[in-house]
Amino acid sequence: MNDYDIDPRTRTRTRSEDALLGELAELLPPPAVPEFAPERQRELRRTLMAAARPARPAVWWTRKAVRFAVPAVVCGIAAGAVLVVAPPEPEPRDPRPSVRAEGASAVLSRAALAAASAPAPDARPEEFVYVESLVSRAGRPAGGGAAVVEPAHRRQVWLSADGSRAGLVREAGSADQELSPRLPVYELEHPGAEPRRTVLEPAEPSVTAPTHAFVAGLPTDPEALLRLVREQTRTGGGDADQRAFTAIGTLLAETWAPPEVTAALFEAAARIPGVVVVPSARDAAGREGVAVARTSGGERTQWVFDRSTSAFLGERTVLVAASETGPAGTVLSETAVLTKAAVARAGQLPG
Repeated sequence: MNDYDIDPRTRTRTRSEDALLGELAELLPPPAVPEFAPERQRELRRTLMAAARPARPAVWWTRKAVRFAVPAVVCGIAAGAVLVVAPPEPEPRDPRPSVRAEGASAVLSRAALAAASAPAPDARPEEFVYVESLVSRAGRPAGGGAAVVEPAHRRQVWLSADGSRAGLVREAGSADQELSPRLPVYELEHPGAEPRRTVLEPAEPSVTAPTHAFVAGLPTDPEALLRLVREQTRTGGGDADQRAFTAIGTLLAETWAPPEVTAALFEAAARIPGVVVVPSARDAAGREGVAVARTSGGERTQWVFDRSTSAFLGERTVLVAASETGPAGTVLSETAVLTKAAVARAGQLPG
């Protein structure tokens, strides 16, 4: 029997045969490498670029005209600040949830009834209204990209009750900012003259620049109040209904109105078209409740209410559709109102 009579599947090769096979393999061209489909290549490229992209400092948005926001607070992030990518929350992509319009009116009516029976503010003209809350704001990196969000932190505001004294804003991680009713300016009588320091008298109080006395004197008729809000929010970005909804939300979050005015604010909001119910939402403190919301420009602004007492807890703004800012469900801002009280001076905590 010779080698050719042996079954090639069980035959063991000799060393000389192995060497010969190695030499023949070197003479053959390398085997072809399979290529990914174009869609798969683009997906891998995006994944690799996202993993390799260096972190950039973010520039915080000034998303809406908040009465107490100051440039030093929103201009940027201090060196060494830790940024956390906002985890997307499950949010319906459809900006119009399948809820009847009467649902929002019912929630706001209950909130109005609860507000009407709440204790009245006891701030005297010479005192300050103190509002403490938790806040978190999102921002876009200076070089572009998805939104990042700062951790929720404490924000304290002292507002002069009659508007005649300088107030104060204090936020964790930022220097205190004075809310002066008079702004220092310099005037020139003629070219080459020495600048003369003077002050700019404050503008009349308004819905977007309120004092406690102004808020206390707002109309208690919802129709009249909504007309006033619309009149004083004629300028600015977004549609007119959204500007009115945003202005009312700011008054609810950072002023202390009498019970009848707060109730009228809720009833006025119920008359704004496009306001719907969000069955479950959380404020910046993690308190869960039912919310009313309005969507504009791909963003949904929500007011969160305690499910059992109908008390106003806070507000939040969420993306309803994916964009360059981030995926649907990204939380752009949120607040949680913790305390409202009257104190004798700016910087004093309620006792």
